[in-house]
This record gives sequence, structure tokens and C-alpha cells, in this order.
Amino acid sequence: MDLTGFTSKGRFLMVLCIVSYLYKSTAAEGSCKLKAKFNLRGYKAVEKKTVVIGGMFPVHQRLAETDSNTTIEPESTDCEGFNFRTFRWAQTMLFALNEINNNDDILPNTELGHVIYDSCFTISKAVEGTLTFLTGQDEAVPNYRCGDGPPLSALVGAGGSDLSIATARILGLYYFPQMSYASSCSVLESRFQYPTFLRTIPSDEHQSVAMAKLVLRFGWTWVGTIAAEDDYGKYGIKRFKEVVEEAGVCISFSETLPKIKNPEAIERIVQTVLDSTAKIIVVFSSDVDLSPLVGELLRNNVTNRTWIASEAWVTSAAISRHPDILPVLGGTIGFAVKRAEIPGLEEHLLNVSPYNDTLTEEFWGIVFNCTMNYSQIMRGMRRCTGEEMLQKLNNTFTDVSQLRITYNVYKAVYAVAYALHNLEECKDGRGPFDNGTCADITKFEPWQLMYYLINLRFTVPHTGEEIYFKNGDVDGFYEILNWQSDSEGGITYNHIGYYNSTAPPEEKLIINNGSIIWNNDILEAPRSVCSERCQPGTRMGIRQGEPVCCFDCIPCADGEISNTTDARGCIQCDEDYWSNANHDECVPKTIEFLDFSEPLGITLIAIAAVGALATIVVAIILLMHLNTPLVNANDALLSFSLLLGLVITFLCSIVFLGEPQMWSCMTSQVALAVGFALILSSLMGKSALLMLRARAVKAVKNALKAAKAAAAASEQSPDTAVIAPAIPQKNDIDPIHPRHQRVIMIVCTLIQAVGCTVWLILMPPHPVKNTAAQNIKIILECDPGNIIFICSIFAYDILLAVLTFAFAFVARKLEDHFNEGKSVTFGMLVFFIVWISFVPAYLSTRGKFMVAVQIFAILASSFGLLACVFIPKCYVLLIKPERNKEELLIPRAKSRDTAVAGSSASLATTSSSANANGTTVSTVSLDD
Repeated sequence: MDLTGFTSKGRFLMVLCIVSYLYKSTAAEGSCKLKAKFNLRGYKAVEKKTVVIGGMFPVHQRLAETDSNTTIEPESTDCEGFNFRTFRWAQTMLFALNEINNNDDILPNTELGHVIYDSCFTISKAVEGTLTFLTGQDEAVPNYRCGDGPPLSALVGAGGSDLSIATARILGLYYFPQMSYASSCSVLESRFQYPTFLRTIPSDEHQSVAMAKLVLRFGWTWVGTIAAEDDYGKYGIKRFKEVVEEAGVCISFSETLPKIKNPEAIERIVQTVLDSTAKIIVVFSSDVDLSPLVGELLRNNVTNRTWIASEAWVTSAAISRHPDILPVLGGTIGFAVKRAEIPGLEEHLLNVSPYNDTLTEEFWGIVFNCTMNYSQIMRGMRRCTGEEMLQKLNNTFTDVSQLRITYNVYKAVYAVAYALHNLEECKDGRGPFDNGTCADITKFEPWQLMYYLINLRFTVPHTGEEIYFKNGDVDGFYEILNWQSDSEGGITYNHIGYYNSTAPPEEKLIINNGSIIWNNDILEAPRSVCSERCQPGTRMGIRQGEPVCCFDCIPCADGEISNTTDARGCIQCDEDYWSNANHDECVPKTIEFLDFSEPLGITLIAIAAVGALATIVVAIILLMHLNTPLVNANDALLSFSLLLGLVITFLCSIVFLGEPQMWSCMTSQVALAVGFALILSSLMGKSALLMLRARAVKAVKNALKAAKAAAAASEQSPDTAVIAPAIPQKNDIDPIHPRHQRVIMIVCTLIQAVGCTVWLILMPPHPVKNTAAQNIKIILECDPGNIIFICSIFAYDILLAVLTFAFAFVARKLEDHFNEGKSVTFGMLVFFIVWISFVPAYLSTRGKFMVAVQIFAILASSFGLLACVFIPKCYVLLIKPERNKEELLIPRAKSRDTAVAGSSASLATTSSSANANGTTVSTVSLDD
């Protein structure tokens, strides 16, 4: 028959049904054939007992190796690897039963018997023991209870979780109570699969969460896990990983301990531990399964690791008493169930007799290295006398300092006893069953006892602990132990805290960090991380293909910060803030503007003041010589309007300094535009007159050349009359008068003023915070308001400058002792050079230096105009006053090419004199 489509429980039920059917068929034919006889060892006392309690303990560690030959009849395998610790558990059950039978306060009219089997820490032996126990005889008959002995009450056992899962499936079929003392696997919480399973040990659900909280408490994010190859290890470590991975912890490796001897697998696990950078290793295993790994760890001297132990091995002497264990497992932190003192137990253990049963006989022979077997004695082994003293031994069996699972066995036996006591004390008419009936203690059904177990609440003798079950489980309470060295170099279990599943969340895990001694006697908690924590100022950058705990710490970009450890991303600073040097805080950006008080500002103010004072001084000089020919040569009023414009430009440069305000932005730009308009319109008025004079002089020159040619011709022909050319009149030479020049200046300036007024009304300049130019600074500057307006305003100034330069350039060849046309031409060249250089310099600077460049351009162009236009005049007025005379302004005789050129100042003067005398004599000398 193919059973592969069935679940494990379904297959098991099918097998039971077939076996039962075969047994019925053979019984109907009058013959029963026993298919197999189980080889079980243990304790049995049922004669003259009222009720029998079953027990199952893994006294041996494994099955003995047998020949797999199928040509001979198979036999039930024997066990090997005697375990002193679990043997103490079995003796504790016997002790508790004796204590109950001798106690008149509990079951005073009932004598408890027992049937205890050795499960050999294997599922097959646990199943054999369960079937045999249910049958009631040494030969197991599934689904049958043979004989008329005392009723079976409950089974205490069967040791490990795998064993209890197997027995619980069988016992659950008959609703037979099972009380476990060491099976903590969370799978057993299911009331659906295991309806009659109860336990005095907390579920691993609590322990797995407690281990996870411990890992998180110390900030370990990179851990390895090792689990036994059974349900206890598999489900315990599975739940642990779920909790820690949800919290961001990564698993470096996850290994499984083999249940059978496998040296290659153990070596591979040790190599994995050595290769991993994880310093924390969580182990969910029994001491039996862990022992081979511990031996390999010692051989490879694996140190500098901290081990987190489950309750199944944290107080195991088989592990902690191993020679030289301290360098490897020293500093281990583990969770242990409640510890208790059981009065009288030590005395009971020391008084066991080797003659009562085979298990005790085997124990005796091992601890005293003797035998009671005749054949072995004949081979030379020492004979056991039975008088050997257990008191002289120092082994796990007699060690009652860490009674934890032993205490659970004690509680399990008392739980069954108190349930039986409540069943016995039931009064008819007030019972829990149909019509208020009670169960009979001498012939009750297992399901009836189950009722009392589920509703049980009792106080454990000697310890005062109150026991009750919630869906078959007890509350999760663990002591937290730390493996430290004692005075003799051994291991001692130091209490460092506890875990209470019923406490408020913040009080569940309590640990005294100061009392912990870590591996190699280090007092500081080890670090176990795949990557070091990212400090503030950096963010975590996940490495492709690796766990999330393995990452690179990437510095935050400029303008971004992270102010927490292990930040997933950086935070952008607000517009007015910038990241500090460590990128862990947003700090206000540096506010930058060209201040009055800083050295550069003071320097510019000084230069501007010097320029303004120099301009005023020039104006004073001109006023002092106002009536001289030089000052009046080209409208003195235009000179003073030019000087006024220069004063405005010098002073408006100061307004560019300081923190920009609405008024300063408007004033600086408008004053600059209007000031330059006034300067350039004044120069244009002067240059226009000079240009017209130059053209008039050129006409005179051409006329004189014609007259000279005519005179030469008349000498050759006396009859020809020579007519002298007419000398141009003043109005012909100066077609525009000073009033025309002034109108030009006023109109051109007013046009600029009107444009600026419209600009100020519609879209005036205003202060802004420029955060884009420089990341770490807020540059306070003036926004022009509208680029079209400011371009139009200063384009107008450029137009005036171009016209002025053009007029002056035409008039540059007017010759006298003071050629104003050349002065204006040079001044405008300086003006253009300065502002053409200004453009690239302005565009290549940022912040307050842009303002400084602009001020330098204003000052340089103003100084250039002041120097080029007025220094020659001041030189004549102050240094060469003798040249400031009308007759000296008349040019002397020049060469042929230049003799006909007139002076800009004298031409008009001489013409006026000639007209006044009524003559037509030319004042321009000619060379013969």
C-alpha cells in the first residue's frame, strides 16, 4: 500500500488500524501472534497499587549500533551512552512518588504505582514505551489494554520535544494525559494536534522571543545560529530568526547539528564558525546533540565567540565540566528554567541501590568502574560490592545545585497527583460529569482525569510556586545565566537577570550588565556586526547580493544631513540652512554682503570719498578761474554739470555697500544710471560743439587752400582778378550756442530720469536672498526687478557714451594749447576699457565680490573721466596760468599740413574780432 499521500499523523493512524485489524482477526481464529518484542528498561511497581503513573526518561543518549543484516530476525535495539543527568530525573520521579505516598495530605487513600521506561533519546524507543505502557503488559498490543491491573492515569515524559511529539500523537488518540517536564517545542502548543499534552516547562515561543530581545538589547546585528536536527531546534531557531530579522538583524550562517554521528558535518560547522565574522552564536540544542560540536570546537581552539544557550544545555554538566572549556565557552549567556531546592532529594540519590534494577546496576558499574555481571567478572573486571559510597563522588547525578529540569519533573509528578487527588475528593451530585457524577479513582477513564488536569491549580510543596495551565502551558519565566570561571578554573553559573513573559513590555527582560563577564574575561560587551554602524553624517548603502546588515557608510552630500545612527537616507536641509562639516546638523547659511565695516568696504568708501573730494576740488578750481578763457572756452556750466555727475557716481558707489535694503537697491541703481546719464550728456554737449567747430575749421582750411591756388594763378596772369574767400562768421563756426548744449544735457538726462521713474514704479529693484550662487552662503543682493528695464536703462547710457566718443573722436584734431577733444576722447576710451573689462570680471565672481567689482568699475570709470577731462585744464590753470590768455590760445605758424588748422578756442575769438572791425582779413597764417 502506498501511504505517501498521507500526513505523518494519517500514516500513523492507518498503521494502528491495520495492526488492530490483524490482531482482531487472529484473535477471532483463537491464536495471537506477537510480531515483535520490545527491549525496554526501566522501573515498574504496579502490584497492590491503586493508580499507576507512567514515566519516560532518556537515560541513555542513543541506540547501540546493530548489524543491518536482513537475513536474520531483527531484534529491538539496546541503548548506550548512560546520561547521569537524565538518570537523576528518573530518580526524582521515584522520589516524588514515594513522598506523595507517604503524605497523608494528598491521596491519603490511594497508593501510586509507576511504570518508567528509558526512551534512549530516540523516537522509536519512546513509541515502544508508549505502546507498552498503554497495553499494560510487557508485550505491546496497539489499541488494547490487557489485564485488570490498576488504572493508568498519565504519562510523565518523554524527554525531548521530538520524543514528546511522537508520544503525544499516540496518547492523543485515546485522550490520555501527558505531562511533559522538558519538551518545550512551540509546536506542542496546538490543542488540535495534541489535545492531551500539558507541560511544566515554558513553551519555546517565550524562549525564542527572549533570546531575540537579548540580541537586540546589546545591539548585535550579525549573528550565527546552530540548531539541533529535530523539532526542538528547528522551531526554536525559526521563531528566533523571525523576531530578529523583523528588527533588522541579519543571520551570518545557519547550521544544523546532526542527530547521528557525522564527523564531517561537525567539522564543516566548525569551519563555518571560524570563517564567519559573527561574534554571537545562538544555539538551540540539547546537550546530547551539542557535545560532538563542543569537542571539535576545543580541538580547533575556537575562541573570541559569545554563545547564547537554550535551556536544554545551559546548565548541562556534560558541557560545562568538559576539560579546558573556559576559553571556548566562557562568557556564554543562556536561559534557564526556574531553579529550586528539593529537600530530601539528595539523600534519596545517595541511597540508591544497585540491586533493585538494571539501570541502577549499570549506573553503579560506570561510576565505580566495576560490574555485577558474572561473565565480566570472570574476564577480570572488578566485582561491585554494593557498599561503594556515592557520597565520595562528584558527578552530575549527585549534583543538586542546579535543579531545574529536575524541578520540572517534580512539579509534573505532583500535578498528576493533585489532579488525582481532586478526582478522588469529588462528591457525588457535585461532580463535573453527567448529572453531577464523579469518577471512581479505581476505574476512571483518562479523559476524566484530563478534566482535572486542565482545571488544576496547586502549590508546589517546599517551594510555594503556584502552578496552573493555560491551554496546557505555564507562564514563560527564565533565569539568565552567565558562564564565569570559579576559583578552581571551572565553570559557575552566575545569575545576571531574568525574563518574565507576563511582565509589562519594558520589564520583560531585566539584565544587570555590570555583572556579566564575557569571553576571555572581557568586561565590555562584544560587537557583532557585518558592517560598523554608520555614524551621523552618513547613510547606509546596501551592498548588492548581501544581507541588509552588510552595507557601506556613504557620506551625505553637501546640503544633506543624517542626525541618527544607521540612517537609511540623508535629509535635505531647508533653503536657508546648510550642512555642517560633519553633515550631522543643518546650520544657518552664512549671510554674505559687502559690509561697511570690513576692510574691503572701508577701502572702497575711502576711494569713493577721495574721488568725490577730488571732484569738488576741481569744481572749486574752476570756480576760482571762472572768467578765464580756458574755463569759458566750451560752456563752463557743462563742466560743472559733468563734475556734479561725477560726484553722484562716486557717492552712489557707497550705497552699494551694506546689507541691501529696498531704498538702497533703488537708490544705488537709479543714482548710477542717472549719474552716468548726466556725465555722458554733458560730455556729449561739449563734444557736439567741438565736432561742429572741427567741421567749420575744415571748411576754412579748404577755402584758404582754394584762395592760395587762386593767388598763384593771378601772379601768372595779371589781368585776372583775385577775389579773397570770405572768412566764416561766428555763427557759421559755432552753429550751436551754450543754450543748445545745455538743452542736450538736460533732455538726455531727463530721458534717463523718466525711464528710471517708470522702472521704480512698475518693477523696482528689491533685496533678495540668493541661495543658489553658493551652497554654504546666503548672498544678500539687489534684484533688478526686471531684466528688460535694467538693460534698457544702461543701454541708454551706452548709447550716450558711443555718441559722445564719436563726436569727440571727430574733434580730436582741433589744435591749440588745450585740445579738449583729445581729452574727452581719451576719457571715453578709459570709460569703455573699464566697463568692457568689468563684464567678464563681474560674471566670474560670486557674492560680495560681485558688488566690489561693480564698485571698482564705477570708481575707475569715474576717475578716468575726471582725470582725462579735467587734469589738463587744472594743469594750465594752476601750473601754467600764462597759457590761460586769449592771445596765447591762438596757434603759432605750423607746417603746410597743419598751418591751416585753427584753434578751438581762438578761432571763434579771432573771427569775432574780425567781424567787429568790419574787415575780411583772414586770421589764419599761411606759409609762402
